[in-house]
Amino acid sequence: MKKVKIMPCLDMKEGRVVKGVHFVDLKDAGDPIENAALYQKEGADELAMLDIAATLENRKTRLEWVKGVSPVIDIPLTVGGGISTLKDIELTLDAGADNVSINSAAVKNPEIVKSASKEFGSQFLTIAVDGRRNNDMPSGFEVVVSGGTRPAGIDAVQWAAQCEEMGAGVILPTSMDGDGTQAGYDLEYTKAISDAVNIPVIASGGAGKLSDFYNAVEKGGADILLAASVFHYRTFSVKQVKEYLQDKGVDVFFRA
Repeated sequence: MKKVKIMPCLDMKEGRVVKGVHFVDLKDAGDPIENAALYQKEGADELAMLDIAATLENRKTRLEWVKGVSPVIDIPLTVGGGISTLKDIELTLDAGADNVSINSAAVKNPEIVKSASKEFGSQFLTIAVDGRRNNDMPSGFEVVVSGGTRPAGIDAVQWAAQCEEMGAGVILPTSMDGDGTQAGYDLEYTKAISDAVNIPVIASGGAGKLSDFYNAVEKGGADILLAASVFHYRTFSVKQVKEYLQDKGVDVFFRA
């Protein structure tokens, strides 16, 4: 039986945590180091840090942000945004990340998934699959890249399964339709991907109520629950989410 984990997410731009809706209309959401330390104290199991503008601005992830956050936590840190080569992965891990998340670069060059898995190990490799509804796709979901600005013409569910075959250790599907809306995770999208792979799936995009976290596990099949807005704006604490899930009968991970 899997133990469900909670993963706050720091979306980064210009050194600050930001949050938008559908990947745009960004607003300041605080200092990354302060937020990271708080989330660990509240009981977060993992932390994500995504440089959301790196690919759009055609640059690499700002490693100084990783070096600032990693010393204040001892939970696993997943870093993504602008990572496109094996050297990028090496530098990001050396800067203090425990795991890297690749999105656009993997779509452009699927071989990097195989190479990275072989070089560093599947446990260090997360593939982010940003998707949106498109009825022309077999699954009804299409991959979007470049910070959600460009459709890739690839079926999102088939792509997730292909990434697992190539050596990905975790899949991070984010619904463009739900991101930042706090209207609930896109359960159909999450479930389609969790049914298609055997590796952990991170539910992402749209958590707004405590019941959304429960539904992501029970209806979406997620193993890890990522959220940003509700934590950044202190709607709920990580502890509150865990206690709620536990009361609902979900097997929740607790650090020793």
